[in-house]
Amino acid sequence: MKRFVIIFFLFASSCTAPTPSPSPTQALAPTAVAASPVPLTATTLAQPKEQVVTIIPLSGDLLDKKAEVSGLAWYKDTLIVMPQYPSWKSSGDGRLFAIPKAEIIAFLDGRAKTISQKEIPFFASGITQKVKCYQGFEAISFKEDRVYMTIEAEPGGMMGYLVSGTIKPDLSEIRLDANILIEMKPQADVSNASNESLMLMNDRLISFYEGNGAKLNPKSVGYAFALPTLEVMPPIPFPNIEYRITDATAADADGKFWAINYFFPSESTKYKTGEDALAKKFGKGATHAKQLHVERLVEFQYAAGGITLTNTPPIQLQLENDARNWEGLVRLEGWGFLIATDEHPKTVLGFVPLP
Repeated sequence: MKRFVIIFFLFASSCTAPTPSPSPTQALAPTAVAASPVPLTATTLAQPKEQVVTIIPLSGDLLDKKAEVSGLAWYKDTLIVMPQYPSWKSSGDGRLFAIPKAEIIAFLDGRAKTISQKEIPFFASGITQKVKCYQGFEAISFKEDRVYMTIEAEPGGMMGYLVSGTIKPDLSEIRLDANILIEMKPQADVSNASNESLMLMNDRLISFYEGNGAKLNPKSVGYAFALPTLEVMPPIPFPNIEYRITDATAADADGKFWAINYFFPSESTKYKTGEDALAKKFGKGATHAKQLHVERLVEFQYAAGGITLTNTPPIQLQLENDARNWEGLVRLEGWGFLIATDEHPKTVLGFVPLP
């Protein structure tokens, strides 16, 4: 089994002549027991109800689709919104955005019509210059005053990285540690694909690759790290699931968490898309039965021996004609979920109620 490598410098390499990524069996040899698939049933299915996304109004620079929101995370009672390129429309290393939870709830229960947002100065400590062919940040998570983020790059082939730093309690800055840069090798040879999700479970941080379909990535795993040291742990088996995994919530006390599962039809070939086992088992909602794209939230169960799909039906979002590329997800306890798009078709911060 190849191990992750903590990088303190990068060799020069070409951004324009990619080399093939290792196959899943070459890159990883997990020792844990493989997760059991969810059994399928042949019974006649009632059409599942879809959930309408309530749009939460944004303002300022976040209204611009070029904000390319790529991750959401809670820091205490503040929602942190991470652009893919924090330096966009900004000097220096850029900024992230903060929205108070209380204002989101006030909007949802009708006590307010707008929400405020605060900019948090971001300091990358030279990391974005170290990463050859840097393509932005993809996921974010917090554990106390530590921040964890993933980076996507293409230094001759796709590559993901895990970085870490600190956030000041007064939200005056987020600063990365210059000497923490952990390589996460891709699990398949797919352009513009890397580890887009981080899931926090007590003293474990798990990062998931985008493509986990049975044909594309038959031995799919999550990359596991011990906190706070970021010691590399054995990869943990992850179930095969068609369509991209683009973000995940933190796990609850029972080890359950949710992830965005998104499909854009033009990506079918490059992700070697196979039969949608979840649609076969649980059925398709009204708009999913008419459209080719898929937008849903799927629940998983974390355990030491592997991650499995639960028997909870996916939460299917009521689709629009234009596919919405959801890339940020957090729980809103007692309410449901907050979800955010990148630039396609525009910047959207939305609320998804629990069924």
